[in-house]
Order: sequence, then structure tokens, then C-alpha cells
Amino acid sequence: MIDKIKDHIAEVREFSTDNLEAIEAFRIKYLGKKGLLNQFFGEFKNVPNGEKKEYGRVVNELKQLATEKVASLKDSVSGSLGEKEIYGDVTRPGEPLELGTRHPISLVRNRIIDIFSRIGFNVSEGPEIEDDWHNFTALNLPEYHPARDMQDTFFIQTDPDLLLRTHTSSVQVRYMENHKPPIRTISPGRVYRNEAISARSHCFFHQVEGLYIDKEVSFADLKQTLQFFTSELFGKSKIRLRPSYFPFTEPSAEVDVYWGLETETDYRMTKGTGWLEIMGCGMVDPQVLTNCGIDPNEYSGFAFGMGIDRIALLLHQISDIRLLSENDVRFLEQFRSASL
Repeated sequence: MIDKIKDHIAEVREFSTDNLEAIEAFRIKYLGKKGLLNQFFGEFKNVPNGEKKEYGRVVNELKQLATEKVASLKDSVSGSLGEKEIYGDVTRPGEPLELGTRHPISLVRNRIIDIFSRIGFNVSEGPEIEDDWHNFTALNLPEYHPARDMQDTFFIQTDPDLLLRTHTSSVQVRYMENHKPPIRTISPGRVYRNEAISARSHCFFHQVEGLYIDKEVSFADLKQTLQFFTSELFGKSKIRLRPSYFPFTEPSAEVDVYWGLETETDYRMTKGTGWLEIMGCGMVDPQVLTNCGIDPNEYSGFAFGMGIDRIALLLHQISDIRLLSENDVRFLEQFRSASL
């Protein structure tokens, strides 16, 4: 067996070629998974003890020679060939890369964050599984309060105090508990409500809520902030505020933007009025400030909240909210050219 290996050593030393295919065949013959070297190593256990040392030496010599021979032949061939022989025509265009797309929810969320960041608002986030205090009680919704019925809630069965948050106002409560005024923050995130799924509603959706707490904050500050936001997002600066009710703000209002009646779609979306409701807002109730450890005699503030999904439907003229969560590639590819 040792003499046979020595014959292969002589063959390796004499081997020479300038053909890449022949070099590869030579490599496979000796160094491949089923090559001669693996066979020789496998026979080591059958070699008599007195010959093992010499057998191991010649097998390792064959391995080293074969490895060096393959490397030197490849280097010499590469040096003699041009780029086109080795790599093909490098001037040819490559295969096109499929670019990913941003989800319409992400597009609208990023635009909203960008607009408010320009006027000093930061971004705050919180858990989607909330406790009763942060989701309800601290926001003037104590147990058995009738306004809790406005939001059909998913409760966690193993702990009656835990639930899937019904709004991102819970994030604002946590932020006020951990930060001193002045506070200027927006809280985007996913929320959950036990609602029937249809073209216009879903059991989970996305909100962004804003909060501004400081000394001498007024309703006029709220209106000017929303005026700036609607102008930047929709390109429409005409808004109106209608009296409304929210347990955690007083006074409270619904915000409408004048969408116009230029097309048939405008008539359908605004029900012929030209006005479109986009969010709720109001001055933070003094009791909410007290619940969060802020002195209402020294500070005041405003809050607002809107549905990101609803705005995405408006901006991109999407007719069915279910499309936003069905992960249909044909639908998502329509947003390929969006840059944000």
C-alpha cells in the first residue's frame, strides 16, 4: 500500500495542465469527498502497527503535494487568462435586484412622526399588553364607568387585570409618570378592540396619539398644532373642531379637515359635505394630570389621537382596511416607488 501511495506522489509531481476543467478533475480525484486521499486515510486502521508511522507520513505528503499542485496550477492559469475567460463579460448588465416595498402603514406612520418631530415632539412607546390602571383608571375610566363600553376590550384570561391595550393613551400615562414637564411626545402603536372585521373596521389597528404638557398651554396652542399638521400631511389647511366627549380630556373636540368636493370619490368619502373627520382631541383633564403625578394648578396640556390605518386609506385611496393586514404581495407592490 505504501508503494502505491508513493506512485501517486510521483504522478502528482509530474502532473501539469493549463485547462481549468482538468485541474478541477485532478482536485476531485485526490482531494474530493470521495477522492483517493480519503480512501487512504480510511485504510489507516488496517495497516500493521509497525508500518503505521511510515504510512501516515506518505499519506500526508501526498495530501500536501496535491493541495499545493492544485493551488499553483490555478494561479498560473488565472495569470494567463483575461477577465472575460475567467469571469465572463464583466461589462454585461447584472441580474436585476428586486427592491422591497414599505407597507402603507409604515409610510403614513413615518410621515406623521416626521411632521411632529419638526415641531419638537419625540416618540414614546409602551407595552401592548397593559394593566387596567394605565389603560383605563388613570384616564378617568374607573371600574364600572359607562365609557368603558365605548371600547370592547380583549382581556387576558389568566389575569383579569391585564388586557390588550385599546388605545396608545396608556403610553402617555406611563410617559407622564416617568417624565417631568415640559412634555411633548407622540405615541404610535398597534391597539386592539373586539370589533367585527369588515371593509371599514378591524379587531386590531394602529394609532398615534400626541401629548403636550407645559405651563399655560391653551386650546389655541392645540388648534395651531393641528392646523400645521393637516397642512403638512394633507396639503389642506382648513379645519374645524366640533364639541365632543372623551373621559380624559375637557373640553374635547372632533377634528374635521375640509377635503373638498372636486371628484366623485370626494363626494363618497365626505358624504357630500366636503368635510372629513380625522381625529379627536382636547385639553388634558386635571384629574388625569393628578393621577400621573403632575400638579394641574401649575401645568396644563392638550392631547390628540388619530387612526393611522384610516389616514392610510385616505391618502392611498384604499377601499378595504383588510388589505392592510392580509400580506398580499400584489397589493404591497403598488407602493414600490414610495420613498419614505
